[in-house]
Amino acid sequence: MRRKPLCLLFLFLFIASCLTEPYVPQDAPAGSPVDRHGQLKVAGGTICGEGGKPAALKGMSTMGLQWDAGIVNEAAFRALARDWKCDVVRLALYVGEGGYANKPTLKSLVKKGVELAIENGLYVIVDWHVLNPGNPNDPIYAGAESFFREMAGTYGRTPNIIYEIMNEPNGAVTWERDLKPYAVKMTAAIRSIDPDNLILIGSGAWSQDVDVAAADPVPGKNLVYTVHFYAGSHGPSLRKKIQAALDAGAPVFCSEWGTSRANGDGGPFLELADIWLDFLAEHDIGWTNWSLSVKNETSAAFMGKPEQVLVPSTEGADGYPVWTPERLSRSGAYVRAKLRGETPKYE
Repeated sequence: MRRKPLCLLFLFLFIASCLTEPYVPQDAPAGSPVDRHGQLKVAGGTICGEGGKPAALKGMSTMGLQWDAGIVNEAAFRALARDWKCDVVRLALYVGEGGYANKPTLKSLVKKGVELAIENGLYVIVDWHVLNPGNPNDPIYAGAESFFREMAGTYGRTPNIIYEIMNEPNGAVTWERDLKPYAVKMTAAIRSIDPDNLILIGSGAWSQDVDVAAADPVPGKNLVYTVHFYAGSHGPSLRKKIQAALDAGAPVFCSEWGTSRANGDGGPFLELADIWLDFLAEHDIGWTNWSLSVKNETSAAFMGKPEQVLVPSTEGADGYPVWTPERLSRSGAYVRAKLRGETPKYE
């Protein structure tokens, strides 16, 4: 009987050793996006900064981290913050397709990316990349709740982190039966730890049924519905669905878009992309472009071999690393110009 307290003590110490150490918040670099906007919130159906003004964040998404892990490096994040003028970086953690379910060490890469974003004063989207299979309730995604609890426990005290709980649900799923119950469960798990930071919620048909989700919203605050488009495949009919969601009072964020067709090829359709970006700007909708990769597809931002490109090695005029123009694809050059508020080249 006397051994019981000692056993309980060892059990307590073991559990304590497994708990996630919270990341100690730090002041954002002066003039950085997080310094300008602070703690994000939803007000009046729009993502706003602490002062209540719209904060239409713009930035880049990684490719699946199981393929282009090399982009998560200090030089790249400095280049995205300083040269590309990004507000936000999205970390695409595929779960299927050889991703997190088979390679759980990718979680440490996500954490590295989050901390690099924080160091550079960027917002960072942690994307639970549901794609194949398309139902977030599939057994392959069983680790979602523990993953988001850990992310919230580690980084929830910072204003930087944004949680994207399901990338592109697709196939034989419905909002009422499959997606909303999952979203309710995930938002409850995150909110039990992090009461404030934004949570992004996908919808059916590869996150295009944003109007369906908006008509039957998940209860809670600072919840945002995502939409995805590719300029060569999607046009007025999808913008109509977004408008319906906005008219219903739902905040919307475009967490993935590309200059190509939906399969990554064709184009780049830059004039069609202009129409989309003008529409998003008109409605204060932020975005992240797909993708920071050298994959053989039109929507990839870079050209060359990964070991030559993903770590920018050229020093810019102000002493920070940059990707030189010959390393950028037509899509990459276009998006960089848009992020910098410059007129892109279309030829």
